[in-house]
Amino acid sequence: MKDDFDSLFAFNRWANARVLDACRKLTPEQYAAEPVPGWTSVRSTVVHIAVVTEGWLRGLVGDPDESVATEADLPTVDDAAQLLARADEHLAGLLPGLTPERLSTPVTLRRRGRTATLPPWALLRHVANHATYHRGQVASKLKRFGVEQPATDFVFWVFEQIPQQA
Repeated sequence: MKDDFDSLFAFNRWANARVLDACRKLTPEQYAAEPVPGWTSVRSTVVHIAVVTEGWLRGLVGDPDESVATEADLPTVDDAAQLLARADEHLAGLLPGLTPERLSTPVTLRRRGRTATLPPWALLRHVANHATYHRGQVASKLKRFGVEQPATDFVFWVFEQIPQQA
């Protein structure tokens, strides 16, 4: 199962990088603007992906820091990318110890006054699924600004991993 998480998060990093690259085509004003009244900005959605990813992984590695970065703390695409890179560091430290027993043993995490008890396998799948959901939102927002949305479906990552015959 550990290999499954290695590949799942390799895909997640790849897809996040593609979305961040597309976001870099926006002006700073577009990045922070609501593409349609009532929709959150691209920045708000990207920051949410980064904050949640890093927060859950920080919790899984046992980091007691309960601070949460805000949109004001991460005003640029590169700031969000740095927080995602920090999340990747947490994951890199976590992966070697993901035995079947560790993956299935529930852990209790506390963040912002909330408590959640669940097995690490469920939390890790949630982190990747959550990012996928919100990358789709970013893609539709990018389209509103005339920026081509990157293909971030899992199968496109697999195509890049396995040489395809012409």
